[in-house]
Amino acid sequence: MSKKGYWMAMIDVRDPDVYKQYIEANAVAFTKYGAKFPVRAGRYENPEGPTGNRHVLVEFESYDKAVECYHSPEYQHASKFRFAASTGHFVIVEGA
Repeated sequence: MSKKGYWMAMIDVRDPDVYKQYIEANAVAFTKYGAKFPVRAGRYENPEGPTGNRHVLVEFESYDKAVECYHSPEYQHASKFRFAASTGHFVIVEGA
């Protein structure tokens, strides 16, 4: 059985209106690849310094599926809105 894959992102949203377009557009890829959201925004505390104003953990059934989703045409289309509206840190990792 393969390990789950995760996207971990700490984002600083500069333009909420454009970022909403990202959220709407990414739903296509996330539905196609079976994404789940253990964390999607919500309250946070950053005791060790700035981490952005939006934090997301996206879960996929496998690491390979997480990578496929990122490189998919559907997500690449959506990511243009994210890049236009925000900066941040993003990583794809394999679960334990």
